[in-house]
Amino acid sequence: MREFGFELALCAHLEDPETLVARQLGGGVAAPGNRILDVVTVTPGPEFDARTEITPARIPALAVESDVGPGRFRYWKDAFDCHPDRARDVVDRAVDVGFFERERRGNRDYVRQVARYPDWFGRIRAIENKPDLGSPGALRRQLRTDVSLALADEVVLATESHVTRAHLNRIPDEVGVWRFDPPDGVEVVQPPTPLPVDAGGIELVEEHPGRAEIRPVTAAEKSQYRRRLAERAYGKGWRPDEFPACRRATVERGGVPRCDWHGRVVDPGNECGPDCPEYAPDDGPTVDAAAERADRSPWVDDPDGVARRQAGLDWFSYSGH
Repeated sequence: MREFGFELALCAHLEDPETLVARQLGGGVAAPGNRILDVVTVTPGPEFDARTEITPARIPALAVESDVGPGRFRYWKDAFDCHPDRARDVVDRAVDVGFFERERRGNRDYVRQVARYPDWFGRIRAIENKPDLGSPGALRRQLRTDVSLALADEVVLATESHVTRAHLNRIPDEVGVWRFDPPDGVEVVQPPTPLPVDAGGIELVEEHPGRAEIRPVTAAEKSQYRRRLAERAYGKGWRPDEFPACRRATVERGGVPRCDWHGRVVDPGNECGPDCPEYAPDDGPTVDAAAERADRSPWVDDPDGVARRQAGLDWFSYSGH
């Protein structure tokens, strides 16, 4: 199976009422874009229900980390330690998704959180997909980076290949190994070792012939970026942004795009369209990705929203006088 299809099939297999699944997320601290995690799973924490009530979208990291709180309104410029243009964008986005509410006083905007940001996530798992271990590429370096940084609670390698002792000897001992076959599910070849997420870590920033640039990462930085990673996973999910607009397209269980001509899962953005010899323009399958995700995972598609609920209570109190 091609890596894209393998990844989507694995995401569909892992998603359940107790597991959020997302894919293609930055997995670094000093250089988040240097390490892209194929799949991330997040289990709900003690205040997960409070998080679902706020918004189905990702809450901007700088909004959570700002000095805006759920108490009194604050002048927005005083609450951010970044360029005002960046702060304005964050405020606008936080208001749009329902995490901030805004009040106009004269010619100034004041903001506050609609609710305290909750302690909503539990364990984070990072999964590296490598269907064919015969073509490992940079696999060893990627997994060593994940283990030494320890941003996720555990790291797993998922493959379709038969796993030998030689394969296991080439990866860090802490990495779990799954053999995944879509019809049959996951076979645990080697369980992962829990990583020290509460301690500092070491991040590989750049690698050159004969030398590597690394950066120590503190426990506080890791805590901040774990929250950012979990928040991105909550907002993004794993389903593709588009589905094939072709008569040959179908949808597998969970919302996975499949092509009957190819006989496999396809990547709509790269494989479907006029360049395909069997492309047959059509509306394609009807897929409600949000409904699929809400039905199969703990994510909530259309919460009442704390801001809307508070507005309703304010109206009720006012109308009762």
